[in-house]
Order: sequence, then structure tokens, then C-alpha cells
Amino acid sequence: MSNVVALRESDGETRAALTPETVRALVRGGHRVVVQSGIGTRSFYSDPEYEDAGAHVREGAPLATALGEADLLAHVAPLTAERLALLGKGAITLGLLGALDDERRAAFASAGVQPLAFEQLPRTSRAQSMDVLSSQALAAGYRSVLEAATRLPRFLPMSMTAAGTVPPAKVVVLGVGVAGLQAIATARRLGATVSANDIRPSSAEEVRSVGATFIEAGVGDTQTAGGYARSLGTSDADAQKQAIAPYIAEADILITTASVPGRSAPRLVTTEMVAAMRPGSVAIDLAASTGGNVEGSRTGEDVLVPSSRGGGNVTVVGIANAPGDLPADASRLYAKNVSNVIEILTVAPDNGGEPELQINLDDDILAGLMVRVGEEEEIN
Repeated sequence: MSNVVALRESDGETRAALTPETVRALVRGGHRVVVQSGIGTRSFYSDPEYEDAGAHVREGAPLATALGEADLLAHVAPLTAERLALLGKGAITLGLLGALDDERRAAFASAGVQPLAFEQLPRTSRAQSMDVLSSQALAAGYRSVLEAATRLPRFLPMSMTAAGTVPPAKVVVLGVGVAGLQAIATARRLGATVSANDIRPSSAEEVRSVGATFIEAGVGDTQTAGGYARSLGTSDADAQKQAIAPYIAEADILITTASVPGRSAPRLVTTEMVAAMRPGSVAIDLAASTGGNVEGSRTGEDVLVPSSRGGGNVTVVGIANAPGDLPADASRLYAKNVSNVIEILTVAPDNGGEPELQINLDDDILAGLMVRVGEEEEIN
């Protein structure tokens, strides 16, 4: 029987790598599941719910023993060296890896632990049910509109009253991946008028399909084979800024979502472009933690930029962890992604024994997830 372990995440991370629902599925699949007491407290899942689902809830020495015997450790935030050191050789980790510098790579190699990183999941139809980046971007896009709406000093929908008509707010979304499309859909449901831009030509139809106006930037084909946007050259980047600047200047809300896993976020909006917005307007930067799409945004802070029109400021919001602000459902989605990966890791022995976890490198998903950390990185 394989041992699957999940810990309470470090301070600042509210999501859980496993929920009672996914624990129940893993136990039905023949796995032994151990979770740290309080793993779901910040995502509103209680220890008794985990126990009822079949998990062994542990703390202290029993938890340390479980970590040493773990076949797989599921996690959300990148693992620290201290947690890696508690795992036994041959263990697999599954979660978000973050930046993997030489020091962290050496820590994995020294511990004899094989990481599987969701950032490396192939972008294929078969992999969609395991795509953490997409499931968490869904939560982030929804949350970004709520963050903007609570700061905007006006209505989002048009309102016709005896005292007069309030026009709808104007929203501009930059980056039309999962987060951008969800932001567009949420803003539309709240009654705003929405325009959006993405440098990938395939995005135009997606934007129009959810009732928004696509902003043409005229920068040609900029989509990679993996579905991501490639970096723009200087001339194309300038052309994009010129195309979107008038829309941003008239927007009440600007939401930027452009990012590429493992790289710094592209800079899409200058301070001058933000200052051209009306006082009271709001700019939400979902990429603040990876360098920011908006010049001057700071992770976890609201930055006030004086409007060049006078009369007040534009608020630039650097979102730190948008999915973590919706921990119950973000954890539900994340844990299901984890469970789906564990399902394809699970192998039933020919002799009919209990299922085991193996990384089959003939499987394109598992081969993509696996991070090379040393000369003996392959686990069979």
C-alpha cells in the first residue's frame, strides 16, 4: 500500500493540497492517506471531515514517522529544505515547485527525492484535468474583479433610476488565458462593459464569445507551440502599448493577467499609462508576484498613482495570492488536480497485490511533470 501525505501549508498559504473529498477517492483507490492536523483549517475543512473520509490525522512524532515513510508528499507552496529533509529517499513530491535554483535542486538530489512540478504539465487535452495553473487561474480571474469592485467608487452595472442613469463601468483586461477569460465573464455578469487584449491571434474569438470587445494590437503571430504567448520584440511591444493605451485611459478598471510559467511577467503598462486613467480608477495586477505587468505594482500592496487629470489617484493593486483568497473552492480544484495525477501514477502489480506509485516515463504527462535534479533522477 502506498503512503500519500499532505501537510499544513506554511504561513501565508491558505489552500490545502488534499481535501476530504479527494482523500476519500484516494482511500478507495487503495492508498493510505496521512494529513497533518489543521491541514484544512484555513480552507474551512475540519480534521473530523478528513478522518471521516479515511485519512489518518497526525501531529508531532507520528507525523514525522509518516513523512519518513511517505511515497508521495502533496503540497501547494514550494517545499522548504527543512521539509525535504524529513522525507525518505525515493519519495515523490507533487505540487508547485517555484523557482528551482542550484541550491534547491541540490537539496532535492541530496534528499533523494523526486519532484513533480505542476508548472511543467504538458498542455494537452488529456492533461486538462490535472492542470493546476488553469484551475487556480480560474479562481484568480474571478477574484480580481471582486477586488476591483470593492475599491472602485462607483457602480459596475448601468442603473436607470428616477434620479438619472448611471452608465456602466468600463473594464479592460490584458491577457486572455483562463484568468483573463474568467475576469471578463465575471465583469460582464456584474454589468460592466469589457474590452480585452492578448497578443495571441486565437484569443480574439474567445474574447468575443464572452461578450467583450477585442483590442487589435497588430503584432502578428505570437503564440508558441505550447499555447503560451512568446516574448515581444521592442517594436511589437511598443505597438501593443500604443494600441491599448487609449482603452486604458478610458477604463474604470484595468486587470492584467499575463504571465509565463518560470519566467518574469511581461511589462505591459507603464506608470504614464496608469496616470492617464481617471481618478478613482483601479488597476489589478495578477502578475505582481512575478515582476508585474504594471510598472510600480508591489505584491500584496495598494499603490496610489496621481492621476494626470487631477482630482485624485489611481489605485494599483498587486495581488499576492488571488486563489488563496478563495481557499475553499481553490483547494477543492487543486486537490482534484492532485488526485488525478496520483491516479495515473498508480500501478496495480501483476500479482494482484496492493497498488504502488511509479513514474512511468513512457507517459507524456508524467515525463513532463518530472524535474531533473541529479544524475540518478529517474524513478522506475
